[in-house]
Amino acid sequence: MKLDRLDKRILREIQRDGTITNLELAERIGLSPSPCARRVKQLEDAGIILGRVTLLDPKKLDLKLTALIQISMDRHTPDRFEKFEEQIRSYAEVTECLLITGQSADYQLKVVVPDMEYYQEFLLNKITRIEGVTDVHSSFMLREVQNTTALPLDHIES
Repeated sequence: MKLDRLDKRILREIQRDGTITNLELAERIGLSPSPCARRVKQLEDAGIILGRVTLLDPKKLDLKLTALIQISMDRHTPDRFEKFEEQIRSYAEVTECLLITGQSADYQLKVVVPDMEYYQEFLLNKITRIEGVTDVHSSFMLREVQNTTALPLDHIES
């Protein structure tokens, strides 16, 4: 699907505020509500808009510790990776899991937990018990400089 300037404006606005009504969106981008709703539906049907979520403030939920964990596996086989990924998906504490290259690690996880004690339990009783995990390195977030779910759109020609 080729995106035009109105599509880009729609995407920018709904990335900023997923709760925006169609009427508000139409006003902000300069369309009437019906064509605006049709465009949003087309973007959804094309798979460009994957869904909408509500973002929560971790600190207000007493989730004060964010860890980045690099994990190395013993074997690089599809079966080993599948089992690891299936297990990781079952842990609500893992908010991001990336298969990476260019490091000694195979995976990087982002984990959000209440405190260091909880993290230690999570690491020792869950992560290190996954079959194939051979090495774990943890780093802890000191300050969040930027955290956005919005994707850049400037590279798209309209």
